[in-house]
Amino acid sequence: MRLSSLGKQSIARRLAASLAFMVQALIAALSTRALAGVVVSTSPPLVGVIGAIVGLVRRVPITYWVMDLNPDQLIALGKLPPRSVVARALEMVNRAILRRSTLIVALDEFMAMRLVRSGARPERLRIIPPWSPSERLQPPQRTENAFRAAHGLGDELVVMYSGNHTPTNPLTTLLEAAVRLRDDTRVRFVFVGGGAGKAEVEQYRDQHALRNVLSLPYQPLSTLSDSLGAADVHVVSLGDGMSGIVHPSKVYGAMAVGRPILYLGPRPSHVSRLIETFEVGWRVSHGDIEGAVRTLRAIADTPSAERHAMGDRARAAIEHEFSPATLCARLCTAIEETLALSGAARIQA
Repeated sequence: MRLSSLGKQSIARRLAASLAFMVQALIAALSTRALAGVVVSTSPPLVGVIGAIVGLVRRVPITYWVMDLNPDQLIALGKLPPRSVVARALEMVNRAILRRSTLIVALDEFMAMRLVRSGARPERLRIIPPWSPSERLQPPQRTENAFRAAHGLGDELVVMYSGNHTPTNPLTTLLEAAVRLRDDTRVRFVFVGGGAGKAEVEQYRDQHALRNVLSLPYQPLSTLSDSLGAADVHVVSLGDGMSGIVHPSKVYGAMAVGRPILYLGPRPSHVSRLIETFEVGWRVSHGDIEGAVRTLRAIADTPSAERHAMGDRARAAIEHEFSPATLCARLCTAIEETLALSGAARIQA
C-alpha cells in the first residue's frame, strides 16, 4: 500500500500512515472481486473498523485476530483515564468490532476472558498462541557459540533479556538486582534490543558503573539462534495488570533455543502457566528485589545439568505444542471453517 509508512519520527506521522493504510485497505477490500472473507488484526489500531465495514457491505465473514487490547493497554499504563471520553469511545468501537466478527482469535486464555468481558461471544472465540520461527532457532552449543565469543562472555551465567524494551515489559527489578549482584562474578546480565526502555538499562549501567551489564542493539535475524542461544537463562517480563492485554511472545523464542525462563510478572498469567506446566523456569514479582537476588543466586547455584534439562523440556514443548506447523494449521482450519459458514469459500486441498 502506498504511503503506508511515513517513518516513526513522530506520532503525527504514524497516525497519518495508519489512516492512509486503512483508507487504501478499505478501497481494496470493497473493490476485490469474489471476496470470501476478511482477516483483520489489531495493527494499526482501529483497523478492525475497516474489517467490520467490509464485512457488513460485502456480507462476508470476519476473522478478528487479536494481538493486543486497547484502550486496555493505555489505561493499564496510566496514559488514559478509564472513564475518559476517548477510553469510552474506543471501548464502544471495540464492542462493535467484536459483535460483527464471525471468528475471534485470542492469543491466550487470559486475553480470551478479557474479550468476553468486552462483549465477545464465547462460541466465536478460539485460543491460538502465536508461533516462533522455531525451524530457524536451533539450540546452539554453549561452548561453540559465536555470540558469546564475540562479546567476551566466558563461563559466567548469562541472564539475557532480548527484544523490545517497553513499559509493558518493565526491567527495573532486574536492574536493581544487577546492582546488588555487581560483585558476583558468576552472573552477567545481557540486554539485547531497543525501545523506550533501553535508556533505563543504559542509565543503570552508567550510573552504577555496572561491569556485569552488557547492552547491545537488535541482532540480525540470520544470527538469532546464536544471540538467543548465548543465554543460559532468558528473562521474560510482563507488567502488573498486563496479563491478557499483551502477549509476551518472546517466551517462545527462548524456549525454542532450549533455555529456561526467569519470568518477571504477575501470577496467574500465560507465562506463569507455561513455567508451571512444563517446569521450565522461575518467577519473581515486580518490586521484589530481594526475591530477584535470591532467585538469581539460586539459578547460579543450580547444576548445569538441571538447567539443561529445563531447556530440553522447553524445546520439547515448542516442538510438540507450539510449533509453526501445529499453530498455523489450527489458525488456517479455524479461518476455513469460518469462510465455509458463508458458503463463499472454495477450499482446495
